[in-house]
Amino acid sequence: MVFYNEHFIELFLKRDEKAFEKVFKDYFKKLHSYAITIVNDENVAEEIVQNIFFKIWERTGKINLQSSLTAYLYRSVYNESCNYLKHQKVKKDFLNYSKNSIKIISTENASIKIAVSELEKQIKLALNNLPEQCRTVFQLSRFEELKYQEIAEKLGISIKTVEAHMGKALRIMRIKLIDYLPLVFLFLNFVK
Repeated sequence: MVFYNEHFIELFLKRDEKAFEKVFKDYFKKLHSYAITIVNDENVAEEIVQNIFFKIWERTGKINLQSSLTAYLYRSVYNESCNYLKHQKVKKDFLNYSKNSIKIISTENASIKIAVSELEKQIKLALNNLPEQCRTVFQLSRFEELKYQEIAEKLGISIKTVEAHMGKALRIMRIKLIDYLPLVFLFLNFVK
C-alpha cells in the first residue's frame, strides 16, 4: 500500500502533473490486476484503469475523499468494472433478442411465402374450373382491371351479361376458396 501525505493528495486532486504521474505509476499495475480479476480481459482492464485516471483528471476539485486515496481508486475500478459487465450483459441480451427476432421474422416470412404460394395455386385451380366466358370476364375485371363497360365492348356482349358472368365467377370462386379464406386474411394482414 502506498501512503501519501495530505498535501500530496491535494496536489494530485488539483491536477498537479508530477503528483498525478506518481500516483498513476504507483497504482496502475495494481489497479490493472484488480480490474482483470473482475472483467477477465487485460485490454478492457487497462481501459478501465485509464478511464478512472482520466475521470479524476477531468473532475478537478470535485472529488471528495472520505477515506484513503487507495480505497477511492479501488472502489472506482470496482464500480467501473461492474458498469462494464452490466453493459456487456445488456449488449449480449440485445444481440440474443435481435437474433431471436430475426429467426421469428424469417420463420414467419417463410410461412407467409408458403401460404401465399398455396393460395395462388388454389386461385389458379379455381379459375381453371370456371366456364370459359366467366373466366375471361373475371380475369379482365380483376387482373387487367377493366370496367364492365370496357369488358362488354371488348367481348361484344352486354353489360348485363358481364355482370351475370362476374356474379357467377365470384360465387364459384367463393365456394372453391372457402377453405383458404384464412390464408387470404393472413396474406392481406401482412401485405399492409
